[in-house]
Amino acid sequence: MSQQMNQKKTVKKLRIDKILSHMGYGTRSEIKKAVKNGYVTVNGKRIKDSGMQVDPYKDLIEIDGETVKYREFIYLMLHKPPGVISATEDVREKTVIDLLDPEYALFQPFPVGRLDKDTEGLLILTNDGQLSHNLLSPKKHVPKTYEAVVSGEMGEKEIHAFQQGVTLDDGYTTKPAVLEIISVDPSEEGTTSRVLVTIHEGKFHQVKRMFEAVQSKVLYLKRISMGALQLDPLLPIGSFRELTEEELNILTETEITK
Repeated sequence: MSQQMNQKKTVKKLRIDKILSHMGYGTRSEIKKAVKNGYVTVNGKRIKDSGMQVDPYKDLIEIDGETVKYREFIYLMLHKPPGVISATEDVREKTVIDLLDPEYALFQPFPVGRLDKDTEGLLILTNDGQLSHNLLSPKKHVPKTYEAVVSGEMGEKEIHAFQQGVTLDDGYTTKPAVLEIISVDPSEEGTTSRVLVTIHEGKFHQVKRMFEAVQSKVLYLKRISMGALQLDPLLPIGSFRELTEEELNILTETEITK
């Protein structure tokens, strides 16, 4: 495995077979056989019981001479491409989990929130349910910023409307949002505007519906930040990597302070 993260060390002792299966070294029965054949050691001593309880963070565990570096959680940054859905599994559509290498998929991560199928950009994948819950909690008001290309000429009128909160098609009035105009681009096909929009909630298709409320249409949408965490500009679309310790700290601080 690559970069090791600081884990929330809530576990004290776990069964050897659970630790090794969690880390992808085989099924419980395969690990039991490996233990029986003397391939597993704890603190330099061969063990005979696959149900032996050890501290995965303190005890030195080796299997066939390879040191086991245990971790309970993984935290991944994905540059989600369009055409992929934000789900753990689907019988018809390709999911964000399908983009992961097997060594990460075995941790059974899930997306923190969602991006629409045709939307690209920053998506966090983790198996840390508590962090996910805190980041998505409506009480936290974690800001999310998107870059968008929309139809029409955006200006002060739309900026003010977003500041006040716009009324969506179902009658819901959004919380105040920030709209920044990057450029207005006239063309023979019609004027478009490139903008940044920051929202503090996550209603269904919210950004698209907000622009519809001001008689515009989203032509391109990309999430570039969540809280203070920015999408790595060097991360190719469709690729992922583990969060650095600094980035994980940013997320942790976000869930505590927001």
